[in-house]
Amino acid sequence: MNRRKFLSSAGLAATATAATAIAAPAIAQSAPEIKWRLASSFPKSLDTIYGAAEVVSKRVEAATDGKFQIRVFAGGELVPGLKVLDAVQDGTVECGHTACYYYVGKDPTFAFDTALPFGLNARQQNAWMYYGGGLELMREFFAGYNVINFPAGNTGAQMGGWFRKEINTVEDLNGLKMRIGGYAGQVLAPLGVVPQQIAGGEIYPALEKGTIDAAEWVGPYDDEKLGFNKVAEFYYYPGWWEGGPQLSILVNIAQWESLPKAYQAALEAASAEANVRMVAKYDAENMPALRRLVGGGTKLKPYSKEIMEACLKSATELYEKTAAENPKFKKVYDSWNPFRHDQHTWFRVAENTFDNFVYSHVPKKGA
Repeated sequence: MNRRKFLSSAGLAATATAATAIAAPAIAQSAPEIKWRLASSFPKSLDTIYGAAEVVSKRVEAATDGKFQIRVFAGGELVPGLKVLDAVQDGTVECGHTACYYYVGKDPTFAFDTALPFGLNARQQNAWMYYGGGLELMREFFAGYNVINFPAGNTGAQMGGWFRKEINTVEDLNGLKMRIGGYAGQVLAPLGVVPQQIAGGEIYPALEKGTIDAAEWVGPYDDEKLGFNKVAEFYYYPGWWEGGPQLSILVNIAQWESLPKAYQAALEAASAEANVRMVAKYDAENMPALRRLVGGGTKLKPYSKEIMEACLKSATELYEKTAAENPKFKKVYDSWNPFRHDQHTWFRVAENTFDNFVYSHVPKKGA
């Protein structure tokens, strides 16, 4: 062996090893290990709506080579399901996953981050948030609660809920105790409904015991899992209060600002992925679940035109009243409402025309 060549090669190897040893700490310093806790508003049994937070957690961990880990806790494990905003705001947890219309009792402006009755469908909600100024407006609002928000899920248009008896007229609503989330309860109250705000995991026992007469949640896939068909016979549609309800990742602002830029980008991208995946999974799973429910005896019924018209009138009056009394609500409403008008007009031109024709010619299964 050539002794001079051997020594030269050995020297190069030693230099490379030393360089690696020197570089490693610098890399480690630029990618710190961070562990966060995420409080979900939802039970683990609901693999799609709860699972969106897990999508975020897994994607962030993979994108950061395991350096940034977010552990997901179901509703009630760290904080009650309807207290996620409060926990993020005061720093009890670093982040949360929730439907922000749960917090309309604090300010009705929160509803825009999820859904308003007779509002936007899932695509339109994304359009408003990402390109219609909605995200900027809502982040300005959320900053007052020490929180930054990221769209991270959408259920698509929901069902109209489970009832122990038929609901055919507005008079049938009078005195009805209904679990209904967000702003919709305030729409139904003038029609005689007594709205109840109950977390997802607590709805079944309330309906079973007769504490409530009716309940809405999401749609067939989740509702079947929660067993509502066992304690209520009538299943109504559509959920006019949730045409495209968005779920959000909420992050404590101080915690967000402490993250390296690469970790911020990973979290934002992971939330956007969860936003797409949730509605896709619900669209895939809802029809098989609905078929099973109807096959098992569930009576599927549409809301009457009388009820729909009365609810739309109540909703419109509520929006105008709230905008006149609440400057924060008005600022967002003045952006959202004309955007909604344009979106509804546009969807009537192409989307609705296409959908109505195609749906009226649905081929037989397997054709």
